[in-house]
Amino acid sequence: MSEIRIVRDYPYPRAKVWRALTDPELIPLWTATGAGARPEGFAPTPGTRFRFVAKPKPGWNGIVNCEVLEAREPSLLRYTWTDDGGGDDTEVAYRLEAVGDGTRFTYEHTGFTGVGGLFMAQMLGRIRRRMLTTGLPAVLADLDDDGGLRPGSALQTRS
Repeated sequence: MSEIRIVRDYPYPRAKVWRALTDPELIPLWTATGAGARPEGFAPTPGTRFRFVAKPKPGWNGIVNCEVLEAREPSLLRYTWTDDGGGDDTEVAYRLEAVGDGTRFTYEHTGFTGVGGLFMAQMLGRIRRRMLTTGLPAVLADLDDDGGLRPGSALQTRS
């Protein structure tokens, strides 16, 4: 079985990191450095069924179906992840812990099986590393203390 595990430290409090990871308006801003997925129907509430919708690519319709399994603000979000076109039923977990004045974010995506799963884990791992190294830090830097984008931010939310 293959998995993705990425650990990043951010110099921001957990509440701010949680907001960037779970606010449906902010998620597409940091996923833009990957496939640019936006959540439809997402809320960090167990039982919520939602989907990520990205621009389709050859061999992929751009849709991933998910269900929130567990949410404990501001420390844990777990949800299922199933490609709309088939493939493994996998699970994603966001774990946030306070480290000094900042936050340690551990991203885990587990449940990939077989050769196809190994390929998918490698491909998604590269994309997630870029999103968590480039995309998420840019969003965090542009959030004010109330969790909104700072005036003049180059980042734009979709209304």
